[in-house]
Amino acid sequence: MEKTIEQKIDLTVDWLREMVKESGTKGLLVGLSGGIDSTVVAGLIKRAFPNDSLGVILPCKSGGKDRDDAILCAEACGIQTVEVELSQYHDNILKNAIEKLGEIKKIDENRIKLTDANLRARLRMSTLYAVAGAMNYMVVGTDNAAETYTGYFTKYGDGGVDLLPISRLAKRDVYKWGEVLGAPESVLKRAPSAGLWEGQTDEAEMGTSYDVIDDYLEGKSIPEKDRKIIEAMHRRTEHKRQMPPQAPEF
Repeated sequence: MEKTIEQKIDLTVDWLREMVKESGTKGLLVGLSGGIDSTVVAGLIKRAFPNDSLGVILPCKSGGKDRDDAILCAEACGIQTVEVELSQYHDNILKNAIEKLGEIKKIDENRIKLTDANLRARLRMSTLYAVAGAMNYMVVGTDNAAETYTGYFTKYGDGGVDLLPISRLAKRDVYKWGEVLGAPESVLKRAPSAGLWEGQTDEAEMGTSYDVIDDYLEGKSIPEKDRKIIEAMHRRTEHKRQMPPQAPEF
């Protein structure tokens, strides 16, 4: 018999507790973006560790709505939060790096927008581990099945985590879990975005939709153009799902 959503949530919560026990740590934290994935993960870790869970809000040249939604999500599941503003640090690093590259004329102007976006994700990751290290917590990731398969995450950014509780969950199922866990209506209706730049949405950047990717992963028929996009993304991002290649033995 198919398990109910509540049963699946309970099993995931049990798994989170076991992972913390095995690691010798005390609790769990997640970066709260105001999106459905981080809201669901926040709800899961709050259930697993009511007194040892934390949502970390990390504005980095973000719109005010992202912060507002993140706070709303935290309030909905009752998780404690801390906020660390990263915009100034991001600007300093990117500005200095580009200036130095300009001196040796090694800048590829076409790469700056993506470099900017990935730096945001990597600064957030570093900050999450700084907070987690100070508290003896583990960092919990928010990638769902579609993002994991297509590699739609920043290497050593939002892909740099200790645990992935929803990486086998279709995006459409993340929304169902969100409803059960009490996600705010505004978050359930919000267009998925990694917050990489102003106005950025996941589906516009990928060139396909989460519904179509979910269908593909479930073995359903999808349009040929979408199949090509999904399979190309999977091939191109294989390195993100593997340890870095090692040199041959001598």
